[in-house]
Amino acid sequence: MGIGVLEDRHLDRPPGTSKLGEEQGPTFDAASTSDLKKDGDIILVPQPSDSPNDPLNWSMVQKNSIMMILAFSSGVTTSLGPMISPGLIIISQQFNIDPDTVATFMVGSILLFTGAVTFFTASGANIWGKRPFFVISAVMLLVSNVWGTFADSFPSLAAMRIFQGIASAPLETLVTSTVSDLFFVHQRGFRLSLWGVMLGTGVLLGQIISGFIIESMGISGTFAISALIFCLILPLMYFVVVETTYTAPPSAGRSDEKRPDSRASSVYFKDLKGDDPAGEPKESYRSQLRLFRGRLSDESFWKGVVKPFPLICFPAVIFSTLVYASFFCWLLMIGVLSVNVFSAPPYSLNPSQIGLTNVPLAIAALIFSPLSGWMADAIPVWMARRFNNGVFEPEFRLVLMAIAVPLSTAGFIGFGISASEGLSLTWCLVWITMHSIAVPFASQASISYVIDCHTKDANQAFVTINFVKALLSFIASTIGNGLLTKFGPRTLFVGIAILNLGISLLTIPSYIYGKRLRSWVARSDWAKKI
Repeated sequence: MGIGVLEDRHLDRPPGTSKLGEEQGPTFDAASTSDLKKDGDIILVPQPSDSPNDPLNWSMVQKNSIMMILAFSSGVTTSLGPMISPGLIIISQQFNIDPDTVATFMVGSILLFTGAVTFFTASGANIWGKRPFFVISAVMLLVSNVWGTFADSFPSLAAMRIFQGIASAPLETLVTSTVSDLFFVHQRGFRLSLWGVMLGTGVLLGQIISGFIIESMGISGTFAISALIFCLILPLMYFVVVETTYTAPPSAGRSDEKRPDSRASSVYFKDLKGDDPAGEPKESYRSQLRLFRGRLSDESFWKGVVKPFPLICFPAVIFSTLVYASFFCWLLMIGVLSVNVFSAPPYSLNPSQIGLTNVPLAIAALIFSPLSGWMADAIPVWMARRFNNGVFEPEFRLVLMAIAVPLSTAGFIGFGISASEGLSLTWCLVWITMHSIAVPFASQASISYVIDCHTKDANQAFVTINFVKALLSFIASTIGNGLLTKFGPRTLFVGIAILNLGISLLTIPSYIYGKRLRSWVARSDWAKKI
């Protein structure tokens, strides 16, 4: 038993459990690890094939370049939602619309439509690959920002934000599964943290910059600058981000061409050994630039669309959905609600000053996102080697919640009391920065955990997570200002703290019983039909 993780009585190695070191425990007596590929003394999971076209075999320069572009693009895309926050009051006054309606259509709608469309983009990416969706997304986002630059009415702005939400879906959903395509298990935490840095700083830095732009150039200026950024992103996306879904060529005696799930088998050891297509020629760069490669899977598109819904029955998906959605939603809502808090007495800040209140939060994200990513890899590997005979358990990722939970709880309560009592701006920023520090640790724990548990369903699982996050954020942005006016900051943020704490405490049973729950899912007939 690995430090409190209860062993399963039915399967020696449920999906998610894997051998990271050379130590040979009884769990792996059925297969030898001597012929497996390694990185130092760490067995590579999943095992790469011998093909030069296998993304796992690509150079680190190419893999990291793809990851950097996708992470940056995802961060810019995420910033499109909250970047308008410093100007919500200006839009309300300009078009004579009440603040809740403005927040709903300017912030909530883009999140809701992004979450809804991800069901289709994730299913399509599994069938036709991720590259066409990334490139088309970049084109649509460029068009949407040009539209926003010249929009001169509230209905036009509202329609543009809906279109922008639809265009954002691929860059919100497909990055996590791209990490699974390119990197081994022990390398994923750092790359996910890089993505987390871009998401966190996108949400916060976007508001900082847009505050100055709104004050000097108006609302349309934010979309004009965003359009220029996507003029840079589009060629990078087209020429660097090639297809990462690997489909092995047919070989004699084989019918399964796609790489098997690196963690799917609980009985056989084949999932560690990968596919070994012999003599496959390296694909030319010109061929890699193709947008459409035909069908990469025989799966049904519509079955893929509805697949994320039953995934919510998987315990690991339930836990990760609730934790990720809660922490990220409240980070977004702090940005929305703080506009009303800081624009009113005793603070009376203008849009650029409101944007600057996000500086400490952005600094915290830049520092603690990489740290959380390093810890998400280092701590589980250390725990596997030190306490579990070299056997990795996904539950080891959840120890990061021990950092996230107290920080977020204290941050919400402290901010609510400080804003209610009219304490100095410094105190308000200290408390909301604590939640900003907590977010990357909670995000790392939840996202890496569900990827480890359900690698082959990573696309659909993150669709579920993203949709719940979007729905929760939409509801919160719709009623948030009204609740703030009705209850005041103290009651509202203490309530948020209690709700977030209750969700976070699900970490305890998830850690203790997670392995047994993974085994239960793997053995369940209903789960095999999904």
